[in-house]
Amino acid sequence: MTEMVYGAVPVRDGEPILPKWWRTIDKWAMSCVLILFAVGLLLGLAASPPLAERNGFEPFHYVQRQAVFGSLALIVMVITSMMSPVLVRRLAVLGFLVSFVALALLPVLGTDFGKGAVRWYGLGFAAIQPSEFLKPGFVIVGAWMMAASMELNGPPGRSWSFALCLAIVAMLILQPDFGQACLVLFSWGVMYFVAGAPMILLVGMAGLAVLAGTVAYSNSEHFARRIDGFLNPDIDPRTQLGYATNAIQEGGFFGVGVGEGQVKWSLPDAHTDFIIAVAAEEYGLILVLVIIALYSTVVVRSLMRLMRERDPFIRLAGTGLACTLGVQAMINMGVAVRLLPAKGMTLPFVSYGGSSVIASGLAVGMLLAFTRTRPQGGISDLLLRGRAR
Repeated sequence: MTEMVYGAVPVRDGEPILPKWWRTIDKWAMSCVLILFAVGLLLGLAASPPLAERNGFEPFHYVQRQAVFGSLALIVMVITSMMSPVLVRRLAVLGFLVSFVALALLPVLGTDFGKGAVRWYGLGFAAIQPSEFLKPGFVIVGAWMMAASMELNGPPGRSWSFALCLAIVAMLILQPDFGQACLVLFSWGVMYFVAGAPMILLVGMAGLAVLAGTVAYSNSEHFARRIDGFLNPDIDPRTQLGYATNAIQEGGFFGVGVGEGQVKWSLPDAHTDFIIAVAAEEYGLILVLVIIALYSTVVVRSLMRLMRERDPFIRLAGTGLACTLGVQAMINMGVAVRLLPAKGMTLPFVSYGGSSVIASGLAVGMLLAFTRTRPQGGISDLLLRGRAR
């Protein structure tokens, strides 16, 4: 009866997992992610040898580690994309709880590695940043709460998710990590908007964000220093932003040539936060536009597939994951070209970092699982049948 009402697509009984996965996955989005990872390795070959030399490692030490991290990330992405939305939600809730506890214990057990912000757990052979894994988990948990609030006599999931969001933001600000805090707040806001938030509430939230930024500027030297540096019309050529800006200008349209860039010898974070400056200097605007197009393809295709989805939870969670990925990439590149204040945020799949690339693989795996073609029809089926009646 359900199939007659909603016009479901016939299910292929007994179809093996791999053929079914390949038939239903968004191949364009997955291909773009694979290309982004390949671009990251290519840029790592250019950006990381100077740092490896300064630290006494082999020239391609960081590239080899990134290849290992990336391989794990791709395995996680593929396995997660094969899961059902219900299984993804269950595992994400467990992962969120572990990450939340780990984030809360950072002030006691964490380390700052001399960077002034306690964001990592040092394991000797590697470091783990809990906030990277917390982001996709929070999106799933927040979407679950909001979807539950839409049901008849459902719980106040929107209020619960907002309280949880504020708790996470507060812990991130204490590190301090204002970039990740803004990203978590954005992910909640975009899901709340899709869930049908009134415009007046969103305007009020924007006002509260401005107020919170003003308070942070007045009470946090770390935050104030970055805002002052962003607002200052004169760029100190000896700062990271100065080196990055000069590299982008030198690269021009076609770049100075493979291996000919100089910014990697000056920037301590050339292989992480400012990897796009290396791309712009050596390969020019051409590669930067390709990278932007790859991220845009993943986000736009995912949102288009989610528009046909009837399940509120899948629609909200998928939108949150897709928009968070796109905004994180936009923030990273915006900082490099001085459109945004410095935030210390990686470029997903391209920047060096184990926690970043594996968490990105997990998030995209969830997104691919939510955007797979399922035998339930789209939301347009309901709209067309409603008009027919």
